[in-house]
Amino acid sequence: MPVHFNDKKRITTKTLHEMKKSNHKISMLTAYDYTMAKIIDAGGADVILVGDSASNVMAGHETTLPITLDQMIYHSASVVRGAERAMVVTDLPFGSYQGNSKEALSSAIKIMKESGAHAVKLEGGNEVLESVKRILTAGIPVMGHLGLTPQSIYKFGTYSVRAQEEEEAKQLMNDAIELQEAGVFGIVLEKVPAHLAEKISRKLRIPVIGIGAGNSCDGQVLVSHDMFGMTHEFSPRFLRRYLNLYDEMKNAVNQYCLDVQIGDFPNDKEQY
Repeated sequence: MPVHFNDKKRITTKTLHEMKKSNHKISMLTAYDYTMAKIIDAGGADVILVGDSASNVMAGHETTLPITLDQMIYHSASVVRGAERAMVVTDLPFGSYQGNSKEALSSAIKIMKESGAHAVKLEGGNEVLESVKRILTAGIPVMGHLGLTPQSIYKFGTYSVRAQEEEEAKQLMNDAIELQEAGVFGIVLEKVPAHLAEKISRKLRIPVIGIGAGNSCDGQVLVSHDMFGMTHEFSPRFLRRYLNLYDEMKNAVNQYCLDVQIGDFPNDKEQY
């Protein structure tokens, strides 16, 4: 069984900072609905991310771009009702904060008021700094996201590892420092070289959560549907599947259909 930090208390930004100071690794998983949130919360995850990855795994879109603010509010509210201990962080979706800090603040306030989430996360560095600062003025905790930023997929044209070149690595470090000084409580680093993620984690006072960024980060995050093996098309190097639910659930459906067809379900004990 995992060792829980402040086992019965709600995880907060203060808790996460204390975990960083004490070298206690932070576990973070995604959820998009009440039932999944209850399972992940009961399993001991410190943070539940209501990711815009819902656009992919829940709605079947090719990218994260189509999901709307109202859809993120729906998913976030469902997760909040299922999470008793974990801190719930929700993604601000594409188009709700880029290039307009007033709109960013309005989006953040709306998602916090209507979903009950505990913090928001947004992608980008220096280019979104004004939005980050404006959201923080309202007392809303903000988590940053650097490295591979899926909302910018059409800009980069690839999901390959970021910051492999020295110039981009320096920019990523500068962005991380700027976000910290602006007041974000943590940063997600996605698909960057492990040695760079380690350097950033040691440099920053705030927690750094990795996904495809090595094991020297202050914590890790995975998409739950990938970790549970509910999806099977997506197999990046950083993904560890702890279950193979795709095949198990498919086989269960197949057995159910067979039982219905042969008249075995429902049996005498399964009817009134």
